[in-house]
Amino acid sequence: MSHIDPTRDAFQIFKDLDRSQPIEMLNLIRLRERAAYADGRPSTGAEAYANYGKFSGPIFQSVGGKIIWRGQPQCMLIGPAEETWDIAFIAAYPTAGAFLEMVTNKTYQSEAVPHRQAAVLDSRLIRHQPLGGGDQFG
Repeated sequence: MSHIDPTRDAFQIFKDLDRSQPIEMLNLIRLRERAAYADGRPSTGAEAYANYGKFSGPIFQSVGGKIIWRGQPQCMLIGPAEETWDIAFIAAYPTAGAFLEMVTNKTYQSEAVPHRQAAVLDSRLIRHQPLGGGDQFG
């Protein structure tokens, strides 16, 4: 089973949490080899995801979003071997409300989301409360 968009229940849980606190969203993305556009246009998943970035970027920036970490997944050391990812990054938002402002923006919905849906085969989007770094686990 793939996960591309949030379920209604998951989105409600997100909305019920404190909207005033800063959040960091861990994004894990597996791309389709060939994009799945409704109109059938030819594109790779990577090209479609790049278009998602082009259209979502200005809205992401306008709500104060920043990519604070990005990495190239290489192997699954602990976890299901079949769960591989093409893209991994953490997006920080000044508040959870800023994230909600972005994803409910009409331009984001109409111009960016169709590219993401065409590009993504599977994904994980996990909300985190920032706790800061350090030199120890736990």
